[in-house]
Amino acid sequence: MNMHRPPQSIPEYLEQLRVALTGADPALVQDALYDAEEYLRSELAEQAGRSEAEVIASVASSYGAPDEVADIYRDTEVKVQTALRPPAPRPRTSLIGRFFGVAADPRTYASLFYMVLSLATGIFYFTWVVTGLSVSLSLVVVLIGIPLLILFFGSVRLLSLVEGRLVEVMLGERMPRRPLYSARGRNWLQRIGDMFTDARTWSTLLYLLLMLPLGIVYFTINVTLLSLSLSMIAAPLAMFPGLHLNVWMFGVDIPQQAPFLLPLVSMSGVLLLFASLHLFRAVGRMHGGIAKHLLVKTAQYS
Repeated sequence: MNMHRPPQSIPEYLEQLRVALTGADPALVQDALYDAEEYLRSELAEQAGRSEAEVIASVASSYGAPDEVADIYRDTEVKVQTALRPPAPRPRTSLIGRFFGVAADPRTYASLFYMVLSLATGIFYFTWVVTGLSVSLSLVVVLIGIPLLILFFGSVRLLSLVEGRLVEVMLGERMPRRPLYSARGRNWLQRIGDMFTDARTWSTLLYLLLMLPLGIVYFTINVTLLSLSLSMIAAPLAMFPGLHLNVWMFGVDIPQQAPFLLPLVSMSGVLLLFASLHLFRAVGRMHGGIAKHLLVKTAQYS
C-alpha cells in the first residue's frame, strides 16, 4: 500500500497505521489500532452526512496521519515504559556481585509473588474455561447455548486483559491495555464467525487452561525452594538450649552427630536462597514470553 496516499476509509487508515508501526511491540500495535478506530468511528458518528474520506481528511490535522500517529505512539511508549520501569539495581561487574545482586532487583520479588499467585489464578481460569465450554456446548442443541458461547468467548477476552495487566505489572512484559482489535465494519454474523476462526481466541483458551498446571509447578517450586533454603539457613539455631530442631542430611542427625557442620549447612542455605531468587526471576521472564506469545494478537487488518 502507498503510505503517501491519504486514506479514504477507516480500514485504509488502520492498515496504514499498522504498516507504520511495523517492528513495534505487538501489544502497542493492538492498543494503537483500537484507539484509532474508536476515535475515527466516534468522529464519523458525530459528523453524520459526510463521507468517510471527508471525515478522515478533517480529523487528520487533529488526530494525525497514520505515520504521525505511529511516531507519537512510539515516543509515548518510551516515556511510559521509562516511568513505569522499577529502579534498576546498581550494575555489578564481578560474578559474586551479580550472583548476590539479584536480591536488589525488584523484578525478582514480583516474579516470586506471581509464582505464588499463579496457583489461585490458574484454578480460577481452568474452572471458568471448563465450566463455560461444557455448559454452552451442551446447550447448543437447544439454541440457547449459542449466545452463551458468544458471551463465554467475550469473557475469555476480558480475562486475557486482566491476566495481561498482571503479567505487565509483575513480570515487566508489555501487554495490551486495550481490548482485542477487530474489524468493526463487518456485520454481526461475520464478527461472530471471526471470533470462532481467530487463532488468538483458541490460543487464549489454551493459555488459561495451561495456567493450572503451570501454577501448580510454579507454586511447588517456590514453596519447596524457599522452605528448604530458609530451614538450612536457620540450622545453627539447633544448638541453642531449649530448641529441638531436627537437621538431617544424608541420614545424619547434624546437631547430634556432626554439629560442626551446622555453619556449613547455613552457608549452603544462603547460596540456595540466592540461586532460587535467580530461578524465580528467570521463570518470570519465561512466563512473560509465554503470555506474550499466546495472548497478544499480531495485529492485521483486511
